[in-house]
Amino acid sequence: MPSRLRRLSLGRALALAAGLATAPLPAQDLSRMPPPGWPSSPKRYDALKVASDLMIPVRDGKRMATDLYRPARDGVPVAERLPVLLARTPYNKQSLAEQAVFFAERGYVVALQDTRGRYRSEGSFSKVQPADATDGADVVAWLAAQSWSSGRVGMWGTSFAAHTQAGAAQYNPPALGALLLNMGGMANGWDHGVRFRGTYEMGRQLTWAWSQLLADARSDDVRQLLTKEKVEDWYGVQPMRRGQNPLSVDPQYEGWYFEFFERADYDASWKDPMLAWNEHYRETSDIPMLHVGGWYDIFLAGTFENYASLRALKRAPQHVLVGPWTHGGNNRTYAGDVAYGDSAAVPDFLTDYHLEWFDHALKGVPLSARHRAPVRLFVMGTGDGHKDANGRLFHGGYWLDSETWPLAGTRYETWYFHGDGSLAPRRPTVARAQTVYTFDPRHPVPTIGGGSSARLKDGAYNQREDPRFPPSQAPWLPLRARPDVVVFESAPLEQDMTVVGPITVTLYASASTVDADFTAKLVDVYPSSATWPGGFDLNLTDAIVRGRYRATRDHAVLLQPGRVYAFTIKPFPTANVFKKGHRIRVDISSSNFPRFDVNPNTGEPLGKNRRMVTTDIAVQHSATFPSHIVLPLAPASAVRR
Repeated sequence: MPSRLRRLSLGRALALAAGLATAPLPAQDLSRMPPPGWPSSPKRYDALKVASDLMIPVRDGKRMATDLYRPARDGVPVAERLPVLLARTPYNKQSLAEQAVFFAERGYVVALQDTRGRYRSEGSFSKVQPADATDGADVVAWLAAQSWSSGRVGMWGTSFAAHTQAGAAQYNPPALGALLLNMGGMANGWDHGVRFRGTYEMGRQLTWAWSQLLADARSDDVRQLLTKEKVEDWYGVQPMRRGQNPLSVDPQYEGWYFEFFERADYDASWKDPMLAWNEHYRETSDIPMLHVGGWYDIFLAGTFENYASLRALKRAPQHVLVGPWTHGGNNRTYAGDVAYGDSAAVPDFLTDYHLEWFDHALKGVPLSARHRAPVRLFVMGTGDGHKDANGRLFHGGYWLDSETWPLAGTRYETWYFHGDGSLAPRRPTVARAQTVYTFDPRHPVPTIGGGSSARLKDGAYNQREDPRFPPSQAPWLPLRARPDVVVFESAPLEQDMTVVGPITVTLYASASTVDADFTAKLVDVYPSSATWPGGFDLNLTDAIVRGRYRATRDHAVLLQPGRVYAFTIKPFPTANVFKKGHRIRVDISSSNFPRFDVNPNTGEPLGKNRRMVTTDIAVQHSATFPSHIVLPLAPASAVRR
């Protein structure tokens, strides 16, 4: 990484090269903030768009297209120096124009920018490229050096626009003053977000590439091809091959899809700032950050990891906010087929969180009482389970503030798997016991919601096969009825049980093949009722691990058929009240498709296999090999009725 002095002088040089910089600001101005106690910013100005496609240069000479908005009165930009807010997106900067106007009316200069190679910005685009990090750092320095800037820059954005914030912060530009990372907390792309602990997040990568190809299509032939065919029709082509798939109409999209698919070992390329923030925490800017996630968001694990790690390393405030949301769904009261009540949504996320956070970090305004706690979580599950007007199960919940994550006073309780299919907090006593199932990769267990992506219908759903979730098949039975899903379920609970925190499953198992996948899913089982005959199996969180990467991610080590291994499976954290009369369930299997690619079980190089074979999985639940789940039980102070 370059030194702070070099980064600052580079930013000024870029500004001067563009002919838009004024005299450099004194060094102390970069960190000066107004005195605390200022009122939160109301609408005080008009918003004036002063530049469209302003081409801001970066260190390799490429130029990033930027729209600039300034606070104004009577059609004239105000003269005072103001803090700047920057959003960098590959999805067309004009889509953020309404947000830019909002911030400009409240005393911020706003810069909206197309990332490298997108729309009007120069350079070549790739879904993950190191230049997105350095581009962001250079642009922050350029913005800080302008005559209308206070010298302090904040960044905001969702998903990819959150990744660009993290990338810029890792180069520690001195003017960067605050981040608000919404649903983009990928701590490490090998662990989750691109790959997932050895597997490939195939469904999300394929559907993202498909939708972007369609949006970018420059010829009617490509558009007609992608419109005529459906991405779902290609799910069953496992694995797709280079040059023999719909992505091959654009070598760029096909290239990165297969590069990530085939590059399974955690090598140096995975440690790039845009892929592995957790490799670069120490050099990251020490600035206030608000990390926002959802219990069904694809990046939830990273949201918590980024928050906890940076809070331990940095002095500036780190806050985390997590609701019962899917990717980008902060303003919704539901996730999938489950509703949580009006309080679950943040209908005006810009006012309620963005504005207050930036006013605090960049203008010195104290946070309101409801935003002072560093941890704010929505605990799901206090509803009565009725069917609402939209046909969704009402699961309910409440907001909880905390000074720590995990919650102080959390008690970790181990619940064991037993041979009769029960789940209980007593250790097995039998010397030998196992349950065997056969997994056929040609007939994988379908993905039914969870933390995937909108294109795969993420969220909470009754866990049964359904026409909405390919490759489900009629007669649309519950997943628990499948012979390749092993269920461990508690007795009906005698009292409410509030679980808030990280989840860990230790699975002792063997396979008859040299490789296999192992999945674990935590389910809140509603009892049968007149509203929900047969009950409702509500998925909370799940995860997967690939056998060949059970011990190390640096290189694959195949299994010895028949040997029992301990597989550590870490579903994303959750927060849920298992109500009296409900059951706690853990489902064990070997696929979750198409969210994750299917393991062919042959040990061939991933993404290049020619064969698929069935495997027999023996799940152990004995005194010697006590498979179990560890549940974080919330302290009494966190429990609501």
